[in-house]
Amino acid sequence: MTLELTRLAKSYGSFDFGPVDLTVGQEVLALLGPSGSGKTTLLSLITGITSPDTGSISLDGRALSGVPLEARRVGMVFQDGALFPHMTARENVAYAGADGDRIRELAALLELDGVLDRTPDTLSGGERQRVALARTLAADPDALLLDEPLSSLDAPIRRRLREELHGLFDSLSIPVVYVTHDQRTATALGDRLAILRDGGLEQVGPPPSVLDRPANRFVARFTGNENRFDGHVTERTDDGALVQVGEKTLRTAVVDPPADAVTVCLHPSRVTLHTPGAAPDPEAAGKADGFGTANVLTGTVTRWLNEGTSYRVAVECGPLTVTATVHPPVFDRLSIDTGETVRVSLPRESIHLLGAGEAP
Repeated sequence: MTLELTRLAKSYGSFDFGPVDLTVGQEVLALLGPSGSGKTTLLSLITGITSPDTGSISLDGRALSGVPLEARRVGMVFQDGALFPHMTARENVAYAGADGDRIRELAALLELDGVLDRTPDTLSGGERQRVALARTLAADPDALLLDEPLSSLDAPIRRRLREELHGLFDSLSIPVVYVTHDQRTATALGDRLAILRDGGLEQVGPPPSVLDRPANRFVARFTGNENRFDGHVTERTDDGALVQVGEKTLRTAVVDPPADAVTVCLHPSRVTLHTPGAAPDPEAAGKADGFGTANVLTGTVTRWLNEGTSYRVAVECGPLTVTATVHPPVFDRLSIDTGETVRVSLPRESIHLLGAGEAP
């Protein structure tokens, strides 16, 4: 089963969406982008709520142009669930044409057995979303679209539903397009990420590729890549380029830099902090300051932020301020605090280079 968009475009006054080319197979495509980037427009075009100005949409080889919404076999789950308030959960699911056996099957799958005879106003946010999903799946769609279904839920419920949806999506053999503004949800559920900006696709790829190898500075910034430094390639070798950033020379594994003037990108999750007297890795003895292929700098912690499951730590290393994602055990072990001196390890294999003139 494949969902295919070809040169799809739509204009709304001053906003132009597309043209977009995109293929979604039996996978979860997580769609990310700032407000007004065209995420909801894309879903509306696929469902048939909105008609494109140009381009085509096909599902498993069947053209959807001119096909009414109810005949497209495309399921949609909205942010608020959009349940019928006067119906019980069971009646909401049955509305999609499900018989008793199918309702019981979906209730078991989504853990709804105990709420089927209750009305939406007596359900929790998570229960309402699961009923909405059950109603959508009851119609046996050939493609599933979800428009930020977890955004209004409390964090603990959101985390639990992420885990439940991950298993559910793995069991479906249909294209799933999941719109979200939450990168944790996108990376947890998405087989691929698609980044939208101003109605156009900036980058599509597996989460590690998009996070570690952003196509441009916008994608780098949007995905939380705070470590972006302008530099100049001073040497090209078969082992990777050397880049001068201020007073620092950084080793990279990039053998074919895009230009001489570059922007160095390194995601905070790839940065490691050590105590000033950290012993070198025995396996890396004699290599690059004893830290293997990493660039090792010494700096001072200027600020840190507790983000719940991790800490965001900024370290001033001369002209560079490097940001690292640090897990609580490491944060505690290093006794990190403002003004402390630490060593910063920047693995050369994780450094990505963009041409300095590429899109901001």
